[in-house]
Amino acid sequence: MTEQEDPSRERLKNHFAQRVTHQARQILEIWQRLQANEWSPAGLTELNDANLRLLRFADRFEQPEHTELARAINVALQDMEANHSRLSSPIITELNRLMQRLSRTGLRQGDLMAHICLPPLRKPVYILLHDLERAERLAKQLEFFELNAQAFGDLTTFRHAMAERHPAAIVMDVDFSGPGRGLELAAEAQIGLEQKLPLLFFSLHETDTPTRLAAVRAGGQAFLTGTLEASSLMEKIEVLTCVAQYEPYKVLIIDDSRAQALHTERLLNSAGIVTRTLIDPIQAMAELADFQPDLIILDMYMPTCTGTELAKVIRHNDRYVSVPIIYLSAEDDMDKQLDAMSEGGDDFLTKPIQPRHLITTVRNRAARARHLKARMVRDSLTGLYNHTHILQLLEDCTFRARRENRPLSFAMLDLDHFKHVNDGYGHPMGDRVIKSLALFLKQRLRKTDFIGRYGGEEFAIVMPDTDEQSAYKVLNQIRQRFAEIHYPAQPADLSCSFSAGVVQLQNDADSLQMASQADEALYRAKHNGRNQVQHFHQLRPNATICAELQESVTPL
Repeated sequence: MTEQEDPSRERLKNHFAQRVTHQARQILEIWQRLQANEWSPAGLTELNDANLRLLRFADRFEQPEHTELARAINVALQDMEANHSRLSSPIITELNRLMQRLSRTGLRQGDLMAHICLPPLRKPVYILLHDLERAERLAKQLEFFELNAQAFGDLTTFRHAMAERHPAAIVMDVDFSGPGRGLELAAEAQIGLEQKLPLLFFSLHETDTPTRLAAVRAGGQAFLTGTLEASSLMEKIEVLTCVAQYEPYKVLIIDDSRAQALHTERLLNSAGIVTRTLIDPIQAMAELADFQPDLIILDMYMPTCTGTELAKVIRHNDRYVSVPIIYLSAEDDMDKQLDAMSEGGDDFLTKPIQPRHLITTVRNRAARARHLKARMVRDSLTGLYNHTHILQLLEDCTFRARRENRPLSFAMLDLDHFKHVNDGYGHPMGDRVIKSLALFLKQRLRKTDFIGRYGGEEFAIVMPDTDEQSAYKVLNQIRQRFAEIHYPAQPADLSCSFSAGVVQLQNDADSLQMASQADEALYRAKHNGRNQVQHFHQLRPNATICAELQESVTPL
């Protein structure tokens, strides 16, 4: 028997590979805690130590993918340390990217012995319905949203699964294993757990208040009735289980004193806040457009212009009307402070200031501003960016792509025959399909892509660092998978498709031209039969297209 065929050696290799994967999971858990609790020096140290262990294990046990990722994470952490633990957007973006890659690693099925099975890194969702067949259909539908779900038909298999591994969430029929028994079973499952599991209860029929009260006492965080539909359930699960990507607050410091600006910068960096300093206030508008801060710290007295004058200039631009401006100055005259506040400022802090006072004020103001901005720029139905903001993001990305000589693609999507959905199944079903596509796009696209609801059943996607061919490939895969989703309805289940047009930024184009070109490609996809993606560069001249569209009797 050759060395490669030695089963004991293979078994040992798989055992060591599992140790590497478990160490990777520890890193991801630390990263999640950092995201939930914001940055801290202690968390940085813990992350660094865990990553060094991963690097040692991966080297020792010959896991090249983990070795590569551990080294890359180490470089990013060293860059941060070299900058005296200063956070910067590029470093955080890189760490987020590496953590996403790490979350997708694991032993490939072909590398495992037939009897060894390592569960996926993302925890599954357990589904326990009185109707096992319905639970299995639902689990299969959730797979389209990249969610691993397991259906259970009896109490024994569920308890065995719980002993093996805790899920990300539990969907429980209140009558599973007997009338009202699901509530008792869910409460039992939570006993002894340090961190309670998200519980979603389900009842085929409307229930009374005592039943819902029992669900609350059992730890239920949602209660669903009637028809269980995959996209709506996925939306609930995402809200309950998703840890948002860590995005530190960004603060622009404008102060003509380099020493004072550096002192403020160090205080904020130590609290996990990304900063950028500007000594020359005349450059403020260009810096605002590039940095897009959550908050501005502004000195009152500068030789080129006063802080109040600069605040007025900033407020003249509609994009920065809601960005908080905090004056930081040695001025202690209350009347002058109030006058400055009336000229576009939101707060006034007097030097010298206690570090905790500064950090708390900045965090509170930035958090409220970010929350308000999110409500202003998001579509209420889908949570995606609204029409105005997605075009603004396209303009920003166009400027950045041209400056850095990077590719940029833009796509327009439109649901096919959507009027038939509203007319035949009602507007609530139409809203459900729109929300389903929004969620599907968020699941399948990168965190660095921007997704917007352009209007009605139309969507727009900005894809930085992506050429047209790559964008086409991704969108076509999404289109194919989306068409496989079924929505329970009468007299038959409903399925929907979408058409799309995609364009890449060219040297002579601006954001409005890109939007027009993507829209043109979308209409060509509609004209050619729908349920397809069209490149803009494949199109013939505009006059030819317009003539064909006018001649066509096929409704778009």
